[in-house]
Amino acid sequence: MELWTLLLLRLLHLQLGVSVPLPPPSDVSISSFNMEHSLSFLPGPQSPAHTRFTIQTLRLSRRKPWRSVAACSELTVGQTCNLTRVFRDPFQSYQARVQAFTSSQTSNWTVSGVFQPLTDTVFGPPGLSVSGCGNCLLLQLTPLTTGGLQQHKQLRDLYRNLDIQVKRTRDGAQTGVEYCVSVRVSSLFTSTSLYSQPQCVYTSPPPPGLTAVLMVFGLVGALCALGLLFIGLVIFRGGRSFRRRRLLTALSVCL
Repeated sequence: MELWTLLLLRLLHLQLGVSVPLPPPSDVSISSFNMEHSLSFLPGPQSPAHTRFTIQTLRLSRRKPWRSVAACSELTVGQTCNLTRVFRDPFQSYQARVQAFTSSQTSNWTVSGVFQPLTDTVFGPPGLSVSGCGNCLLLQLTPLTTGGLQQHKQLRDLYRNLDIQVKRTRDGAQTGVEYCVSVRVSSLFTSTSLYSQPQCVYTSPPPPGLTAVLMVFGLVGALCALGLLFIGLVIFRGGRSFRRRRLLTALSVCL
């Protein structure tokens, strides 16, 4: 019923020579990962299939008009606009706006919220590889190398912390102990960062030679304990003087 009503309204507008206004875009937002900035949006309700979209940006600290983004002047539904090179100064604040248009109509502009690259970006984790080294873990880290961070090389000096998570997961009888490691970095201006995927390795068990030596010492200790227990029983039955002399002899043998 609603579809028929909409069709009748469109026919009525055409007969009266009145055009239906082009709906403006909605849900205009800017996201950023490792200083790579991207604008996304949704078409307005009932937008024609042939609708195109254009993007303009504004630097809030300057009293200049909105500037068009040449690479984002004729976007189609579902496309995004890369603003990494447009938002060059990480310490400034920006806004963007989107307009829908056809060959005969233009919509109103839809403006994004204020965007500040340095505080609104999300830092991903550095590269990580982990290997076991006996009873220790060897961590190898590689720095973030995305295009956005390469554009702002000075940001490497803003890293504040390297956080490391180490979790002991399970023990193996023949393969040592398994540990899983994750890392992340944070900067002076934002605490929004992601941990890397856990990298899990086993520490090595004690060398075979050392294991055999420990087993021998354990066996000797057990035999000495049994011998002392037996001698103690004999001494207890044979008198105090005899007990002292045999006990000292047994202790000297075990040591």
